[in-house]
Amino acid sequence: MSLYFTKEHEWIRVEGDTATVGISEHAQHALGDIVFAEAPEPGRQLNKGDEAAVVESVKAASDVYSPISGEVIEANQAIADEPALINTDPEGEGWFFKLRLTDRSELEGLMDEPSYREWSSKL
Repeated sequence: MSLYFTKEHEWIRVEGDTATVGISEHAQHALGDIVFAEAPEPGRQLNKGDEAAVVESVKAASDVYSPISGEVIEANQAIADEPALINTDPEGEGWFFKLRLTDRSELEGLMDEPSYREWSSKL
């Protein structure tokens, strides 16, 4: 299993040809109390950088972008039912969607966890 991050504060956990995507602890903290979340429908094709999901807090609404290209194979219904999961566990149970990877080479431009933590601590 490999964990990567984007400069837009999404994380991606890769296991085989499946990738789980969510927002980072840093992004969750910046947004504040999450009141709404919507993940993409299974079967949807996403390209790297596409708007894939929506998250709204008491402060703002934000798009969640797809860190890599692939087909959505699962949406996390739990975050739609209980958006606060994103506040309590953004890098775990608060994930947004799972993708079947179509181009593993797109992972090369992403940050590993230590690099992301260092980069985001300076924001």
